[in-house]
Amino acid sequence: MRLVPIGFGLLLLACAVAAEPVALQSQTPSAKAAAPAPLNLNTATATQLEALPGIGPATAKRILEFREKNGSFKKIEELMNVPGIGEKSFLKLKPLITVTPPRAKSGSGRDTVA
Repeated sequence: MRLVPIGFGLLLLACAVAAEPVALQSQTPSAKAAAPAPLNLNTATATQLEALPGIGPATAKRILEFREKNGSFKKIEELMNVPGIGEKSFLKLKPLITVTPPRAKSGSGRDTVA
């Protein structure tokens, strides 16, 4: 008679231990899914730029002025040409930014389809 409660307790313990890794595995992908998409330097607003670490209102304004003066960023490394953004700042921002060139348009005003 004493073996039944002990066996039942071991069964509950085994179920609890087996369920724990499954719970941890299900949390891992959702954490990755919550990561924000990189910010496109060619379309970002001042407010969006200011949300980046180390970018305040003055730096965001310089980024927008650089973009207006020089055109779209061709590669993210060009961000280091903006006054106040050096290699150290760039390395912090690198995983958080991207550049996508504007879509090319044909002479008729419609998007070109290949």
